[in-house]
Amino acid sequence: MLSLKGRESNLLGTILRIGWFVQAADVSCRHALVVGVNKADHSGRIDELFGSIAKRYDLVNDLQSLGLHRLWKRRLVALSEFQQGEIGLDLCCGTGDLAERLATQGGWLVGIDRSEPMLGQAVDRLAKQGENRVHLVQSDALSLPLGDDTVDLVTIGYGLRNLASVKDGLREIFRVLKPRGRLLILDFGKPKNRVIRGLYYLYLAVMLPLFGWLCCRNASAYAYILKSLKNYTAQAGVLAVLHELGCHSVEVIEIMAGTMSIHRVIK
Repeated sequence: MLSLKGRESNLLGTILRIGWFVQAADVSCRHALVVGVNKADHSGRIDELFGSIAKRYDLVNDLQSLGLHRLWKRRLVALSEFQQGEIGLDLCCGTGDLAERLATQGGWLVGIDRSEPMLGQAVDRLAKQGENRVHLVQSDALSLPLGDDTVDLVTIGYGLRNLASVKDGLREIFRVLKPRGRLLILDFGKPKNRVIRGLYYLYLAVMLPLFGWLCCRNASAYAYILKSLKNYTAQAGVLAVLHELGCHSVEVIEIMAGTMSIHRVIK
């Protein structure tokens, strides 16, 4: 197993409690670090769901959003102000597309996800790009293998609503985030306009399972998105939890009439 040399290696090594990390371009995911993953709980069921669609996940994202998710992630990267010399955490990193974009800004990243198949796709993506600034760990978002106040930036794209507890997930994020560190959350939103919300839900209910069946032969995995969204607190609910946790420097950016949103938070 290979690791980086010099200051960057020492810096990344210190933020992991167990003192080492996995370099995406050097190891297969089956050898990746696994920290505290309980397959029997709520998140374990989510692992199975996303694991079943991992190979076609990026394709379906392009289809269901008409490629617009790329623009939204590009906007998140711009808002992150991630830069050389910083360490970031991409939580629920999935296939690594957001982590790959962030790494181009010059900082070093730890990508964490529970799903081994999704991390396997991330390994392949980063290896093809020759990207060695992203280091992957299979772990639970509610029990991160990172020390307190260790990262400058945390991003989570389309992952917060899948956690067993949004509040516990945010609390854990704030534990590892440095004072004045930034948190950016990109996820599905709930439009305030009833007509738009109704049409939006109809699209999700009909088209997402269809894309899931056509591309993955798995309609139920994408039907889950609408179910999870209806149970998700979305813009206002996440804002309320952030305030409850004592964070008041929050900007909520609504995209496409509130169908998507970005929360930008300063600790």
